[in-house]
Amino acid sequence: MGSRVLIVEDEIIVALFLEDLLGEVGYEVAGVVSHLDDAIAHAPDYDAAVLDVHINGRPVFDFADVLAARGTPFVFATGYGPRGIPDRHAGRPVLQKPFHPEELKWTLSQLLGGDGLKIGQA
Repeated sequence: MGSRVLIVEDEIIVALFLEDLLGEVGYEVAGVVSHLDDAIAHAPDYDAAVLDVHINGRPVFDFADVLAARGTPFVFATGYGPRGIPDRHAGRPVLQKPFHPEELKWTLSQLLGGDGLKIGQA
């Protein structure tokens, strides 16, 4: 199995989609959390994270700061696109919802130094 990825997402349908997709493309899901306090408690038991920008009405950026300080790679997943990301995280990867599975695979591959395999290949 590949790198461990934490999913921080409060919409159950999106979280389930991400969980299935990550497994399909060769990543291990380290956990799915829908509250920021739970996300902080998970640290650092994963190699990367996929972060929804707003978790139950709270911005995820303070948690992103923690990840950045630890050197843990992450990608923002948001319906707002890059315009919703504060300057301190400018340049971080952003997937605009809805995104194609290949976009997630490619982004994580870049973050984790993967080989860019296509979906269905392990």
